[in-house]
This record gives sequence, structure tokens and C-alpha cells, in this order.
Amino acid sequence: MTTVLAPVQGSAVELAAVPDPVFSAGMVGPGAAIDPLREPGKAVAPISGRIMKLHPHAYVIVGDDGRGVLVHLGIDTVQLKGEGFELLAAEGDRVSAGQPVVAWDPAAIEAGGRSPVCPVVALDADAGSISGVAAGTVRVGEELFRWL
Repeated sequence: MTTVLAPVQGSAVELAAVPDPVFSAGMVGPGAAIDPLREPGKAVAPISGRIMKLHPHAYVIVGDDGRGVLVHLGIDTVQLKGEGFELLAAEGDRVSAGQPVVAWDPAAIEAGGRSPVCPVVALDADAGSISGVAAGTVRVGEELFRWL
């Protein structure tokens, strides 16, 4: 079992509520999302492992067991071309769960007309392999869901 931590603070929501059909339909994989607090903050590693892919708006961390977790900071934020994000780690770095990866400001994302909702997805996982999805408010580093 892999415990996936909340990379940002806010309200846990189901992936089905994400305003993007690719995430809401579970095409990327199962998981949960967080509607973040509207204040500057740091998105952290949801699991310990290696940063396999790092963009200003999204990152994938793969644990020693080969399981990968995608964190996507907001919807359609790739269009910002990195503006408003600060990388705090590098692709290939080993990180511990809870270690800061990207600094960002959800309020600025929203002010620019985009949703700051953050999907957190278990890559290459079966829909039934996710359990214990958090409800309500989650703090950075608290359990968001379990990957069985």
C-alpha cells in the first residue's frame, strides 16, 4: 500500500468534480483533487521517490516501488508557460514525502481566469485500487488517499 499525501492545503474533492474532462473522467488515472487555499504556498511531494517529470505547473514522483503520482497545479496552467510558479527541486531529484517541489499562488491562477484545483492522480492504477479518500479540509502532508 502507498499512502499519498496532500501536496497542498485546501478542500479535498473527487476527481469527478475537476473542471477538466481528462481528469474528471479518470482518463489519467484514479485519485482525488484539492481545491487549494487562495494564498501563496508550496506544493510538496505526495510520496517519497524520484521526480521523473517536472514542469512548473505539474510533476510526477515515482516511488521505489515503481508507483507514480501526478500532481497538477490548477487546470490549463500549462498555458502560463511557467509564469507564477517557482521550481524548488529539479527533475531527477530524490525527494521525501512532504518536501517542497513548486512554489505557486492559487489566487493568481484564479485571477487569471483558470481553476486552481489540483488533481492528484495514481498513474497506471486501477480505479478500484484507491481507498480512504479524504473529505473536507486537508493540510499539506496529511493523508489524501491510499493506493492499495
